[in-house]
Amino acid sequence: MNRRSFLGVSLGALAAASQSQAPEEMANRPKVPGTLSLRARRRSGKNRVNEQTQRWEVARTAIILCDMWDTHTCGMSAQRVAAMAPRMNQVVSAARSLGVMIIHAPSDTMKFYEGTPFRKRMQAAPKADSATTILSRCPRDEAESRDFPIDDTVSACDDPVVRKFTGPPWPWTRQHPAIDIVGFDGVSESGQEIYNFCKQEGITNIALMGVHTNICILNRGFGIRQMTQLGFQVVLARDLTDAMYDPRQRPYVSHARGTELVVEHIEARWCPSILGEDLTRVIPGSDHASN
Repeated sequence: MNRRSFLGVSLGALAAASQSQAPEEMANRPKVPGTLSLRARRRSGKNRVNEQTQRWEVARTAIILCDMWDTHTCGMSAQRVAAMAPRMNQVVSAARSLGVMIIHAPSDTMKFYEGTPFRKRMQAAPKADSATTILSRCPRDEAESRDFPIDDTVSACDDPVVRKFTGPPWPWTRQHPAIDIVGFDGVSESGQEIYNFCKQEGITNIALMGVHTNICILNRGFGIRQMTQLGFQVVLARDLTDAMYDPRQRPYVSHARGTELVVEHIEARWCPSILGEDLTRVIPGSDHASN
């Protein structure tokens, strides 16, 4: 056999081996010991703040990154996402190394990830039954709308001149490139897919981060409203989120304060909030092997 023939056979064998190993590329994360200690902040009564410690096993925990797109129809929003993305990547990288499942959910961009093991991993989970219907969107009802702390009904973009978009198609095409998608991570925009995967993997705890606090974080099929209704323990990383709010609208406060008001609303009505750093370390000794 000459060298060219040998190389042809060898490359063909490698290609066949690669194809036969494709299912292994979709292997799910190993379940390892370790317990997160979350300083969970809630509100009750007359905006009374109550902080309690929640302990979550890393093997039963997932982080969902909501709509951290590479661009946006609102320039100011895109700038804030770009500023947030590196810090979010640090938190997610640390959590991943502890054994936490990372689910990237950049809606409307699944074509970009089609065929990747990250996308296939989420699609492969068998459909799981749920006590309530899993909606593609879970918007606020009339009662919540009356009590909502900011007005985002006219224009939520705080650009000096707000551009009008009539998409789809939208300008975003993928998740922000400053956030890594690696290893055993998953990619999905579907509440049903994410629910299926969580049930398959025994995940009961979900930390949400990303944008926008008043819209997608609450409304998506994998957002706070739906996930709490499905029985998951849910928290919001309050330092890794941002609202769509224009200070020219009620209650006429800064953009930063507008985001805080939405976080406070979530703490009072839906779920606790934490700081991202709570997801970057486990209780000392909790990650030791039991034998």
